[in-house]
Amino acid sequence: MANNGNLYIIAAPSGAGKTTLVKALALTLSSLTISISHTTRAMRQGEVDGSSYYFIDKAQFERMIEQGDFLEHATIFGNLYGTSKRWVDTTLASGTDIILEIDWQGHRQIKQLFPESIGIFILPPSLNDLRDRLVNRNQDHADIIEKRLADVRVAVSHAKEFEYLVINDTLEHALHELQVIVEAGRLSQARQAAKFAPLLSELTKPL
Repeated sequence: MANNGNLYIIAAPSGAGKTTLVKALALTLSSLTISISHTTRAMRQGEVDGSSYYFIDKAQFERMIEQGDFLEHATIFGNLYGTSKRWVDTTLASGTDIILEIDWQGHRQIKQLFPESIGIFILPPSLNDLRDRLVNRNQDHADIIEKRLADVRVAVSHAKEFEYLVINDTLEHALHELQVIVEAGRLSQARQAAKFAPLLSELTKPL
């Protein structure tokens, strides 16, 4: 439909500050919502089922795959993550923009279904900064942190597949750049043509 919302896909290496940025972005812009993924990962302290993620077991996740419920799904550090296809379709049809926080694998899957989606890759200012963030957030054991750091090279090698790159050097700077990207997407020719269809019709009528 011509008045559909935009689908923004935001990916980043673990610890780059993606979730903090996305939450701040959703608070500053109207008609923008964050997709809540299903996951088999254990709930962390402070997380809420149905708000942070939908926490389900592996058997239920696999049933949802078989039923075609996911727009995309991937295995990340041994845990399954997936995005509800029905929810995305319904939300976009209402004219609301969606942010998907997924990895580069999910980005590839969604680009096949929604080639008009807008990909944004978040980078840390340095590898040392990323290591400090992973340690200081105190969410993972040392061996998991090393696995996440080892995965950075693979993740960043796919950054060229995204339309935009944002460096999360400071929250304020990175947030501003994300706001600009979202607002630019809302001013695209397709969105504006749908919004101002009567005006365009009037202005192009023969005199």
